[in-house]
Amino acid sequence: MISFVVEGSRLGQTSPVKMPQIQELIDAIGEGNVVTNSATIDNYRWDRANDPNAGTPIAVVRATCSEDVQATLRFADFHAMPVVPRGAGSGLSGGSSAVDGGIILSMEKMRAIDVDPLTRTAVVQPGAFNAEVKAAAAEHGLWYPPDPSSFEFCSLGGNIATNAGGLCCVKYGVTADYVLGMRVVLADGREVELGGSRLKDVAGLNLTQLFVGSEGTLGVITEVTLRLVPAQRPATTLVATFSSLDDSTSSVLAIASTMRPSMLEFMDNPTINAVEDATGMGLDREAAAMLIIQSDEPAEFAAQEIDEIEELCQQHNANEVFATSDPEEAEAIIVARRMAIPAVEQKGTLLLEDVGVPLPRLGDLVRGIEKIAQDRNVVIAVIAHAGDGNTHPLLVFDPTDEEQKQRAHRAYGDVMDLAVRLGGTITGEHGVGRLKRPWLVNSIGHDALELNYRVKKALDPKNILNPGAIYDPAALQ
Repeated sequence: MISFVVEGSRLGQTSPVKMPQIQELIDAIGEGNVVTNSATIDNYRWDRANDPNAGTPIAVVRATCSEDVQATLRFADFHAMPVVPRGAGSGLSGGSSAVDGGIILSMEKMRAIDVDPLTRTAVVQPGAFNAEVKAAAAEHGLWYPPDPSSFEFCSLGGNIATNAGGLCCVKYGVTADYVLGMRVVLADGREVELGGSRLKDVAGLNLTQLFVGSEGTLGVITEVTLRLVPAQRPATTLVATFSSLDDSTSSVLAIASTMRPSMLEFMDNPTINAVEDATGMGLDREAAAMLIIQSDEPAEFAAQEIDEIEELCQQHNANEVFATSDPEEAEAIIVARRMAIPAVEQKGTLLLEDVGVPLPRLGDLVRGIEKIAQDRNVVIAVIAHAGDGNTHPLLVFDPTDEEQKQRAHRAYGDVMDLAVRLGGTITGEHGVGRLKRPWLVNSIGHDALELNYRVKKALDPKNILNPGAIYDPAALQ
């Protein structure tokens, strides 16, 4: 189970709303779309961060259309009630933790996908899974590149809310690079249309991108227009193991500075062993680190690129290098990387981070995390989208051991402080949510945070949209 810690009491507490008021909402959008049963509501209180401070909402709205979202926000605006938008609940930063006395606005029923192969775009509702968008695009020989490890069960709305990345973003970019437009419902219930299927459009401020990564604090996305690209070519995959972290990260820098692989992933020793325990696929348990690298260039160029990557790895003292163009072998390797978090999760409760640094500081970050683990006597397994400097340190602890739990929590802060000192960020793709809010000011600075508050207050003056996520509620009064 992934753990969650945040300082202070429950956020956004408010007095219970009387049932006659909820009846107004039921009358507006239909009884079948409003859940007030406490047992069912309980299933919507947390995301994968399992926030122990999650509140108890008075209702869950399962929106089926934009009009349901509008009606919910008009109701909430009138009664000054908190609304927490929710996708698939796969978030890892407490971004969709429920608030006492509020409403959970679930987008799970809004799943429509419409692909236009002529413009290479897809109009998608926020509840559609990332994998479903990929499958719909593939029917037309197209591809939607952003691919979080949770792509099979994470929603597009959540991906956009956190600007999710994934394994292919080293070459193909993150979610923001594929969002051309959206429909978004504002805090007062108005719906606005931003952007569209036009590939070039500079009329007015780029408000579309303002909502990407906003974690449900500025508005609720009800439809998004995504850019698609031609289907990815079959990839050639290389795996290299190293006996030192320095050699592995030096290889990453050498590769990234001279070529552009379609995947450049990192797993450290604790992660390798956790995955090997779960799969028995024959990974090298003694390796300090393993790199998984792909090239999706045309076959003859891919072979050349992989040969050059192999040479660079050998120059940096790789113990073993293995390359394959067999799709089944490659998929087995990628599955091992994707299941790293579930495999480490079997070792205990997790505190999960996604700190990132400028690529030249990757080695400093990885070595620094190793030192924090030693100093705090805490197991920290590290996986990384190494090609863009985005790491996922997984802190493991026994929840029944209070002293060990406290050490893990202190190490959690140490890792974020380290990333900031190295010129990095406290989150590369998971979002701030509630879990990382105390460290936000050190990450972006007081002036930038104040500018964030100005935007938030302008679009959500009553602070009803996901209060407590990203921003300190007291600062928004």
